This record gives sequence, C-alpha cells and structure tokens, in this order.
Amino acid sequence: MVKRIIAIAFIFVGATVAWAILGATIFQRTYSSDASASDRVASIWGAPHAQSPPVASYTEPAATLVTAVEKGKAMGVGTAPPQPPPPVTTTLPLESSRIDVALNLEHRQKGLLWYSTYKVAFTGIYAFRNTSEKEEEIKFTFNYPTSQAIYDDLVFTVDGAQVALQNEQNSVSAMTRLAAGKTATLKVGYRSQGLDSWRYNFGQNVSQVRDFKLDMKTNFKEVDFPDNTLSPSEKRETGQGWELTWSYKSLLSGYQIGMVMPEKLQPGPLAGRISLFAPVSLFFFFFLMLIITTLRGIELHPMNYFFLAAAFFSFHLLLAYLVDHISIHMAFVVCSGVSIFLVVSYLRLVVGMRFASGEAAVAQFIYLVMFSYAFFLKGFTGLAITIGSIITLFVVMQVTGRIKWKDKFAVKPPGADEKAA
Repeated sequence: MVKRIIAIAFIFVGATVAWAILGATIFQRTYSSDASASDRVASIWGAPHAQSPPVASYTEPAATLVTAVEKGKAMGVGTAPPQPPPPVTTTLPLESSRIDVALNLEHRQKGLLWYSTYKVAFTGIYAFRNTSEKEEEIKFTFNYPTSQAIYDDLVFTVDGAQVALQNEQNSVSAMTRLAAGKTATLKVGYRSQGLDSWRYNFGQNVSQVRDFKLDMKTNFKEVDFPDNTLSPSEKRETGQGWELTWSYKSLLSGYQIGMVMPEKLQPGPLAGRISLFAPVSLFFFFFLMLIITTLRGIELHPMNYFFLAAAFFSFHLLLAYLVDHISIHMAFVVCSGVSIFLVVSYLRLVVGMRFASGEAAVAQFIYLVMFSYAFFLKGFTGLAITIGSIITLFVVMQVTGRIKWKDKFAVKPPGADEKAA
C-alpha cells in the first residue's frame, strides 16, 4: 500500500511539471504576440479615441502692428527700427456644447485574445461668441480623436452653411467672418472605429465648461468608466444597452468623460489558468479513486494511474490548441467529452463498465470538468472550488470514518494472500 502511494505521488508530481510547462507555453503564446497583434488591430480597425472640443480663434493682423512701429520711427525714437511684435491670437469662448455619441461594440479575435473594437458615430454642435469689438476672420479648428483611424461621413458646417475645409496633420479647419458680439454655431460629425476605450476631454489641465450636454448610447450593458472620469448625470437602460447623459451648467474640472469597452472572455489566459490549476483537479481525482478502490477492494496499479493522468492532461493539451479555431465554450465541451471518453473506455477494460461509467466518470466530471468550468465564473472561481473541496472532504470523512487504517497500511507477511485463499 505504501509503495503504491509513493508511486502514485511520483506520477502526480510528473503530471504537475507537465501542466506547469503547458501553462507557461500558453501564456507565452498569448502575450508574446499581444503587442504586435494589438498594433495590427489598431492599424486595421482603429486606435482608442480621445475627442476634444473644437477651437475658434482669430489673429490680429500684423499690418496694424507694423504701422504703429513706423509711427514710432517717424517720431525719431531710437536709431534702429524696433522689430514688430508677433501677431496675437485670441480664442473665442465656448458658450455651449451639445454632443451625441453612439458606441457599437464589435469584438475581434487575433490569436488567443479578443479585442474590444467598436464603431462610433459622433455629432457635436458648439456655439462660439465673438467678444471682439469688430468683425473678425474666425478660424474654426477641430482635432481628430486619433491619427490612427478613418473618418467617414464628415460634417463641418458654420451656422448651417458649408465652408471650405483645410486638412492639417491631425485636424480640419475652416475660416469665416463673424460680426462683433455675434455667436456662430459650429456643427461637426463623423463615423469612425476605435479600440478599447472612448474619451472626451474638455481641454488641457483644469477647464471651465459652460452649458454642456453629452448624450451617449451603447449597444452593451456592461458599462465601465475609466479612472479619473466623470460619472453620468442620468442613465436609462434600454433593450440593447444604456442611454447615458452628462449635463452641466457651469463646470470647473480637470476630469474627462470616458467609457471602457467590456472585454470578452479571453481564451488564451483562461486556458492557461485552467492548465496551471489542473494538478488540484488530479489530486482530488486520485484521492477519491484511492479511497473508492480501497473500500471496494479494487486493485489499480500505478501504471493505471499514469494513464488516467495522461487522459486528464489530454483535456488541457487539446484545449490549448483548439481555442485558436473555435469558441472557448465549444472547445471546453469537446475537450471534456474526449477526456471522459478516454478514462471510461480505459477503466472499462481495467475494472469494468459499471465502475468506469459510475464512480470514475462522476468523479472526473466533478473534479476535471466542473472545477475547470469554475474559471468561467468571474469573481466566483475560488468560492466555487472551495465549496466543492469542502463537500468532498465531508463525504470522504463520513464514508471512511469506520475504516481501520492501521490494518490497511499493515505490511502483510510473505504468503499471506496464498494462505487466505
């Protein structure tokens, strides 16, 4: 009995080493290509968006300043003509903002990872007031949220009229004249695609925002807001997602508005965690098999335990390379069926169909399939496994409470089995 337990322990240690190597391989495959895969997804689909409000400004003509300098020369001030000062740029105040954003989540898979890609429809209506005492040539500049994206159906109008656009490095601008004290309404809009998160900032550092309203619609319910962002003023759940509203009359804040796209269940990290946890499942299975065979007087050789460990290992090995091609849930079902078939078909030959399809199959289903499926229950994995372990301990303690372990571990004298026979 003692030698058999030592041999089983040796097989268990060897299987643990194999699972550690497999788990490390899965994580290496997952994260070694993550950076390049993320860049490829961003280049094909689009990078994270960080939208900022447009800017309206006017520049005082240099000719007016030069005239003042020449007037000083005529008065005989100095022997060398002073250099004219640079033009002065004045920014118009943003009186109000009305923004509509629609986020449609569409996950994309690359290798062993899912990426949270989305489509965005953005529309903004902004009011700027000319605080100058005369009519000015106003330049409206709208910065794109990222240079690594495409922008379709671009809208850029001033007071409802189309204006000539000038594309710059990562922005678009237009010029129009605005009378003193008048207000111009700028409407901008586009359709684009992004990755992971969408943000709206009010400007650098702490900014004052007046008469601001942003309405956001999502097609997903698992909303999450990044750190250092403002929570919505109002929210309403819809059939597909949420309708969120940020509304402020007068706000002074350095925070932003943001939304983090929900992540899909990641097949690579999940398969890696399940593989690294596999020795716990095998320990409970071996422990239960040893107890059952001892109670029923069934002889299982250590080589039998070796093949059982190999059948367990086949579950994780097949899962590691199947999740590349089919969904993680379907891969889990296929791998579970393959591993249980190997164990039942093998023990049918070793012990018998009743034991193979009964105690062995049930034990494998609980400690391999159910323990592994606990990793799908985000936030409840440890609790589920702990409850299962305690229930197992209780059942085994009740069943083996009357066993005389001294007799079971006693060394039989040579020929005892022949005399008993």
